Amino acid sequence: MAADALAVEAVASVVQRLAVMLGAGVAPTNAWRYLGDAGESHDQIVDTVARSVTAGGSIPAAIMSVASSADAAQAGSAWRAVAASWFVANESGAPLASSLRETADTLRQLGQLHRDVDAALAGPRSTARFVGVMPVLGLVFGTLLGFDTIGVLFGTPLGVGCLVAGALLTVAAARWTSRLVARARPAESSPGLTAQLVAIGLAGGGSLTRARDLAIEALRLHDLGESDDPQRIDRVLELSRAAGVPAAELLQSEARQIGREATSRAQSRAAALGTTLMIPLGVCVLPAFMLLGVAPMMIAIFSSTVVELS
Repeated sequence: MAADALAVEAVASVVQRLAVMLGAGVAPTNAWRYLGDAGESHDQIVDTVARSVTAGGSIPAAIMSVASSADAAQAGSAWRAVAASWFVANESGAPLASSLRETADTLRQLGQLHRDVDAALAGPRSTARFVGVMPVLGLVFGTLLGFDTIGVLFGTPLGVGCLVAGALLTVAAARWTSRLVARARPAESSPGLTAQLVAIGLAGGGSLTRARDLAIEALRLHDLGESDDPQRIDRVLELSRAAGVPAAELLQSEARQIGREATSRAQSRAAALGTTLMIPLGVCVLPAFMLLGVAPMMIAIFSSTVVELS
């Protein structure tokens, strides 16, 4: 949904401002307090974190404690990613300002992913909504033609059977299409985050093993799961060892590539959704249309014909 993109981008904006202030030498506690005084869009979360760190609490723990109160699920995931990045930077000794800048870039890329998917899903979602009202339109159409379709549906045993079967098929179609649309959305909450966390750990001067262990610990502590293929990260680290080049830059590049691939997969699923939606149309919606729109009309015609003949 568009709300997901807006929520994630709002978090990215807060993180970017934190990075700028920290880079200018502002203490982390003061940076959070300044954000709260400025009336950030996430002011309740920012105020809560500021109060917690002023009282001496851990900043990653404070962010985690308020992540569940975020309005959108994606915003909560974004805040947990921020907490994980902050944790790794603190534990590894990496520059916090540059680490937060990379995190903000990752979140902006995630927000753009949601925007791209929303745009790709706009057509299929409109189709799904139109298909969902087709049975009702059939019922209205029969009534406008002068047939007592409503009376047939509610007043005759055969009509009641058509009504129940048509309603069940309509509900099944709505749930089916909702699942198809949900499945077309990105499955990854933070694509590229594991690679980015390892890169942050390396920026602190630690070993590859230590950076990888810190990333895994951060993902576990902040309920993020393994966001990237572990073997893919290992291949990048092995390339760094073999070529004798800094792994951090390779990992940052890999994180961006993982994000682009996630966007491409989501767009492909959204494009295929237009065809996939034809399945519930044929299996559920068209039979429901016949049961709620055509069958009552035919029953009404048959009943009136029998009455006239008798």
